Amino acid sequence: MTTTKTNTLAGLSILVVDDEDDIRLGLERVLSRFGADLSEAPDGRDALRVMENEPVDLVLTDLMMPHMSGADLLREIKDRWPSTEVVMFTGYGTIRTAVQCVRDGASHFLTKPFDNDEVSRIVERLGRQIITARERCGAATRTLIAEDPRMRGVVDLIQRVAGSPVPVLVEGESGTGKEVVARAIHRGSAVAERPFQAVNAAALPDTLLESELFGHRKGAFTGADADRDGLFVAAAGGTVFLDEVASMSASFQGKLLRVLQEKLVRPLGAARDIPAEFRLVAATNQDLEKMCEEGAFRRDLFYRLGVVRIHVPPLRYRPQDVRPLAHHFLEDAVVKCRGDNAPIPELSVEAEHALRTYPWPGNVRELENAIQRAVIVGGTHRIEANDLGLDVGRWEAPAMTAGDDLDYNEGKQAAIERFQREYLDRALAQTQGNISHAAEACGMTRATLQRILRQLGVDRSAFVER
Repeated sequence: MTTTKTNTLAGLSILVVDDEDDIRLGLERVLSRFGADLSEAPDGRDALRVMENEPVDLVLTDLMMPHMSGADLLREIKDRWPSTEVVMFTGYGTIRTAVQCVRDGASHFLTKPFDNDEVSRIVERLGRQIITARERCGAATRTLIAEDPRMRGVVDLIQRVAGSPVPVLVEGESGTGKEVVARAIHRGSAVAERPFQAVNAAALPDTLLESELFGHRKGAFTGADADRDGLFVAAAGGTVFLDEVASMSASFQGKLLRVLQEKLVRPLGAARDIPAEFRLVAATNQDLEKMCEEGAFRRDLFYRLGVVRIHVPPLRYRPQDVRPLAHHFLEDAVVKCRGDNAPIPELSVEAEHALRTYPWPGNVRELENAIQRAVIVGGTHRIEANDLGLDVGRWEAPAMTAGDDLDYNEGKQAAIERFQREYLDRALAQTQGNISHAAEACGMTRATLQRILRQLGVDRSAFVER
């Protein structure tokens, strides 16, 4: 094998995990020619510590190691960093072990002694795929405004997952921009030139939703005067965005699960299935995990939809995005309402203060509406606070009293989230961002803590000491 340095994977981060020093040294020599950032760990526990402190794109790990097996490490990586590629190798390979590792998310499974040329080919191919996806999605996500650290974490995850065909579940409150995230994933994917098909599951009853997604044949129901392909087929290998999946009935959930498993659809009125190739991005403003526990949502479908989960934090938890979003919407609204050459009015100090202090229960959508209103009713050269139509005083009041018009459920939820955030911020600060120790200190399981952090849009890496 040639050892000529190529630097083809410059900027890629690779972690080699093996309890044998010679194996780690040998792999590092083989991989050094690509110019990637290389790190090593003698076992799974050390590997996780490395990954907690710095992002890793590709992991090469032995299967049999002390303290933590490669199989356990693989599952932990895929749970916490689902977009990280993992290559497994072992001197005790069996078909059953290899199949299970691939099912758990491994990209490749090699048996020792492995061929250096084969390792190089696999790493170079996976590395090129990662870099291509990152570059493609970098261009796609430039349209996302993400100056707040919490939203930058969302952009980073979009860039990591866009190049993979796995289903993605986008979670967040209404109005946070879940469809914007879905479109960014599509634009950064390998099928960006193919259609992006969107449908809101809550807007249609089961029969119409089935017709919309699966299609129908002429005469299948009253008004079906011609054959029509559903969105799964019309996507033609592109992306289908299914919003508000929590509203689907149990019956329709079963039908969707079958489509995701088999990539076959049966149009209404048809006698046989037809193939459908698509990448699914689903979205919800509900807690699907809780719905699964209550029996209101199929757990097997939840796992299918959420191979990768992206939580979009509410606008009140990403304050650094409010001002740039407002200016973006301001420019857009002026063009739409006043014409291409109209001057862009400035925001007064009072208007800026109102935007900064308002909690935005309607999130980004409410901010956009407020700016549009201000452009319509406000002056040509300046937007004042009252042009925005925000009841700022109601939200700045230190305490609620009888007769206040704040919706009870909104106020209750805001109070709960403030408590959760302050409590968990302290726990993570005390444990320097260690999820396991923070969960133990809070008296909850690791999985529960991770779920709450996703819902709040909290990035544990902000608490890790550098």
